Amino acid sequence: MNRRPFLAGLFACVALVALVALARADQTVLYEKASAYSTIVVTEEDNGLRVLRFGRGGARQIVVKLGDPDYLALPYARVALVGLALSEEPRRFLVVGLGGGTLPMFLRKYYPNATIDAVDIDPEVVDVAKKFFGFREDKLTRAHVADGRQFIEQSRQPYDAIFLDAFGSNSIPAHLTTQEFLQAVRRAVTPGGVVVGNLWGRSSNPLYDSMVRTYQEVFDELFILDVQGAGNMILLALPRKRPLSRDELTQLARKASAAKRLPFDLGDPVKYGFLHARDKSRHGRVLRDGELEQRKRDSFSK
Repeated sequence: MNRRPFLAGLFACVALVALVALARADQTVLYEKASAYSTIVVTEEDNGLRVLRFGRGGARQIVVKLGDPDYLALPYARVALVGLALSEEPRRFLVVGLGGGTLPMFLRKYYPNATIDAVDIDPEVVDVAKKFFGFREDKLTRAHVADGRQFIEQSRQPYDAIFLDAFGSNSIPAHLTTQEFLQAVRRAVTPGGVVVGNLWGRSSNPLYDSMVRTYQEVFDELFILDVQGAGNMILLALPRKRPLSRDELTQLARKASAAKRLPFDLGDPVKYGFLHARDKSRHGRVLRDGELEQRKRDSFSK
């Protein structure tokens, strides 16, 4: 038996365990509580950054530098903001999935006169966002404890930009992926508005192609941005025809960045990874409510 590969593998495992222990050693757990939907964990790193996770071993949902709304540490958040280039001057925002409240606080700074509604199904998440991450309500910024789908279905005044960023511990709730849900989203966005969806990519999301196919079924135009250094894919969906090339969207994004004097160039993520999803995906199916109901019936019958 050649012991060298075995020893090399053993040393690698020991090193990995040591690195994980070291990574956790420089964090202080500020809060941990099991809610009705997940275990919410808030940690503070030695550099002062605060992190929200769902479960001790969960992915970082949000990273916040208190008092600095410009600090968007997770790259998907900056890529999602490319959607701002596809709505001339948004006056009404809806964010589904509050997390630590980073996105609403960023929008509040750069769109001071806009109405911002943030929705989260978990009241503990809303409470944590306020206590630990600096999220604040005001006369134009409201946090709603509600199911995102029901909130959208019951909305009466449309939004110029809708951000769909609701995740459970490891995936998007199934009822927020179906054709019927996205049809309600389309009714809730203005004709000149944009819907921004945050999805896990194909490597970690078996339903990725079906989710894309479902967006294609509902919306007239769909652009997909690959998030560099992460497993996220950002979908930009329009309720109107507006074909754009990579260069055209890059120019629009850079113009939007300059107009608002954002601290980063929104054109960069478009240049990195852009797909105009004209052709219907042949690898996925349209997700429908009926499929969810059948799963429920099957689970009850077992």
